[in-house]
Amino acid sequence: MKKPLNTLIVEDHQLIIDSYKMALDSVSQENLKFNFKITITKNCEEANDEIEHALTFSKIDLVFLDISLPPSKKLNILCGDDLGLKIREYFPNAKIIVSTHLDDNYRLINILKTFKPNSLLLKNELDFHKLKEAIVNVLYDIPYYTHSILKLVREHVSNDYNLDQVDRHMLYHLSQGVKTKDLPLLVNLSLAGIERRKRRLNQIFNNEKKTNKILIKLAKDKGFI
Repeated sequence: MKKPLNTLIVEDHQLIIDSYKMALDSVSQENLKFNFKITITKNCEEANDEIEHALTFSKIDLVFLDISLPPSKKLNILCGDDLGLKIREYFPNAKIIVSTHLDDNYRLINILKTFKPNSLLLKNELDFHKLKEAIVNVLYDIPYYTHSILKLVREHVSNDYNLDQVDRHMLYHLSQGVKTKDLPLLVNLSLAGIERRKRRLNQIFNNEKKTNKILIKLAKDKGFI
């Protein structure tokens, strides 16, 4: 039997965690080529600790990643996107399966573009069979998407604007009541750089009034905060 694949589950709902574990067990029983050593984390801080540990002591082969997770303000890791980027940097060959309740097309396309998960699944379209199929596909280097995501990909939804980590962190701090003039203390940009980013964000979200309050509301509606 081959060495188990180091598998990291990043998910804060126990029922979904149990579904992942059952699907992995079923895949392992049906295909002796695959065996899994599972680590479970339920928030950004726990997941970051496991990523750092794996960088030193082992590696990560397979990841199940939720996007809407309890953030770590201490580590400035706000959501699954930040973890996905870190995993891609540290473990470029890791297979990442994203499963999310988010259903905004703009947000989903941004996920596909930023850290390029091997599989993107909408939880409301997911069943046990599709989950197993997604696991086997990505292990054989075949991308797997649920129906709505596949439709997005096939329609070649174009978006010239990607929100990067700095954009998301700016939006997060603004949503916490931080004033624009104080953002340089929290984000590695000058005030002029932050103002340029804000103008771009207002354009992306069609914020005609250009106020922080409306920008935050629009970003929340799209699932970015």
